[in-house]
Amino acid sequence: MVQKGVHLMSQETVTLAMIQAARERLKGVAQKTGLSYTHSVSDRAGCKVFLKMENLQRTGSFKLRGAYNKVATLSDEERKKGVIAASAGNHAQGVALAASEYGCQSTICMPKHAPLAKVAATRGYGANVVLHGDFFDEAAAKAVELMNERGYTFVHPFNDPEVIAGQGTIALEILEQLAETEVIVAPIGGGGLISGLAIAAKSINPNIKIVGVQSKNMPSMQQSLAKGSPTTCNGKATLADGIAVKTPGDVTYRICQQYVDDIVTVDENEIAEAILLLLERAKTVSEGAGAVPIAALLNGKISGIRNKRVVAMVSGGNIDVNNMTRVINRGLIRSWRKMVFETVVSDNPGEMVKLLSLISRSHANIISITHDRSQHGISIGFTAVGLELETANEKHVEYLVEMLKENGYPVQLK
Repeated sequence: MVQKGVHLMSQETVTLAMIQAARERLKGVAQKTGLSYTHSVSDRAGCKVFLKMENLQRTGSFKLRGAYNKVATLSDEERKKGVIAASAGNHAQGVALAASEYGCQSTICMPKHAPLAKVAATRGYGANVVLHGDFFDEAAAKAVELMNERGYTFVHPFNDPEVIAGQGTIALEILEQLAETEVIVAPIGGGGLISGLAIAAKSINPNIKIVGVQSKNMPSMQQSLAKGSPTTCNGKATLADGIAVKTPGDVTYRICQQYVDDIVTVDENEIAEAILLLLERAKTVSEGAGAVPIAALLNGKISGIRNKRVVAMVSGGNIDVNNMTRVINRGLIRSWRKMVFETVVSDNPGEMVKLLSLISRSHANIISITHDRSQHGISIGFTAVGLELETANEKHVEYLVEMLKENGYPVQLK
């Protein structure tokens, strides 16, 4: 997206040589993150899945690469003005760290509801943080306003050739770690990451398939490619806040149009399930945006990958711990390991004991009970009961539902 007042060399192409030059600048700054085979995802997806662990990158995200490369290529004059950026949180930390290393001031505009951990970390790297708007795009508009007022140098999070080149260094590492890579799956917000990955990977091996994944709540790049031009998507909030971008870049749009083979979407429950699986099985913490490639693989969203070697980007790990309980609960429900439902019982002594005895015999563990006589719509002489159960799997939940119905208890799953 070309913001008013922000000069972007939209016709400049990103080349393999630029990506290789970015890698030299990033030596000693960005870590070479691991590539880890995952049996759990591979078995579900029917292919050989390797996780590229950018959640373990310095600042907790791949964004450091592009942000640092951009700041490194600025002139002394541009740095003296101070830099400004807009970000949902990860680019913010990369710009703040790079600016501190080069001794220049940084101002970062972030959405009002950006995860607190990302806001605190950005301030910890020395940036002045301005909270504005509900999504990235509103924060970006504020950054442009401040740039025009105060003369800052703008560091775009995705629609900039040097930022894209920095992100492309990940593909160079992937192909050194697994030369036989056949598919790379990456999240898409504005498109900077997948643009860099695609150019680097296909410059080395044109046969590599590049697949992007977006949140179903904000599929801006998918819609743009379908309509033939960068398009604004008035979507909804998502667990994948790092890719909640309403309008993709014009630079990244053209690159995706040329190099990206497919874009798929995942919903909020699928994202939560992927975060939980990564936590439990891969022993790694991923934020929502970092988990969308795994969500797509777990749910069969990507075609033509049977038995192939697939690299899935875990792009960031900066999840707000305040949201972890909500995410884990949603993931447990999605994977049938938690059952939350309401039913109705006769409002007489001993009726609750009968219900709980049935549940106990099914070997489900009761986590919580809510007993509400005042609920509207319940007939006189009956009372609503809400239960939260720990369950084993989908068959266990199906058995519970049928058993309760057979014994006269209506079940409304939540």
